[in-house]
Amino acid sequence: MSFRILGTGSALPARSVTNDELSGFLDTSDDWISTRTGIRSRRLCTTETLDELAALAAREALAAAGVAASELDLVVCSTTTADHIMPGEACAVAEALGASCPCLDVSAACAGFVFGLDVADGWFARGRARRVLVVSAEKMSRVLDWSDRASCVLFGDGAAAAVLGEGKGLLSLRLESRPDAETINIPGLAGTSPFDETERPASTFSMDGRRVFKFAVNAIVDGVRQTCADAHVEPQDIDHFVFHQANERILGAAVQRLGIEDARVARTLAETGNLSSACIPLALDRLVRAGSIEDGQLVALVGYGGGLSVGSCLLRWGSGT
Repeated sequence: MSFRILGTGSALPARSVTNDELSGFLDTSDDWISTRTGIRSRRLCTTETLDELAALAAREALAAAGVAASELDLVVCSTTTADHIMPGEACAVAEALGASCPCLDVSAACAGFVFGLDVADGWFARGRARRVLVVSAEKMSRVLDWSDRASCVLFGDGAAAAVLGEGKGLLSLRLESRPDAETINIPGLAGTSPFDETERPASTFSMDGRRVFKFAVNAIVDGVRQTCADAHVEPQDIDHFVFHQANERILGAAVQRLGIEDARVARTLAETGNLSSACIPLALDRLVRAGSIEDGQLVALVGYGGGLSVGSCLLRWGSGT
């Protein structure tokens, strides 16, 4: 027995920042950003903490699933930008919800939500859980170099979650890592040890955009094809594609190579920017709340990012038997 998704939720900061606002302190413009990325605005934290956003998204997911926090057997949180180095973000979420179950964080960058689903799948397979909460929460604004127009315009803050229950909705799930610590990188804290003689750069985001573009398109295409092969279906049979929202050009190139209908690909990028691991569950939540996903439909998820890591998943929606 594996899982099915019982309910989803999401939460974004109140403050929306447009491309024009960024051009007030960066050498950029709305046209420069939107034509290269597809992003026109993003949500950024002002007074909100990541703990608060993650807990709000989790509460929405629990309400949608009709599950009480006391019924949870596991909380998994994917994040690379937690409010705490310790404890894990999952523990902070569980405390806010009033849950008392094992909690752990997953660090797989933008593929984190699918990695979190894989962790949950293991608990269901071993009979360790009946209800699992998977939360993805990212405050990318805290790790950006706000003088770098090539990177700071790409990201936003937000959280999204899914409550999982026993079922047969999972048709295929694949994880992959292509070890590469430099292409997408946020250096760790330098600390204040008087014995540390190493030189540590600032803990800000950096990325080799050209390498990431090629990696990302291949990750989406290979992920879809591999999970389809596992389930003995064709990409054209899939009703909804929920890919990581990094760049409109990446999405367009993947659509073209797969030969799928563009209308079947979920998009949140224009109004939220790249939310790292929260992109996929946010897009999924929006599809669910719009009534766009029907029971029995096939939903493909592909996340890719730092590591370099890839997570691909194919679900049969609403499959409880």
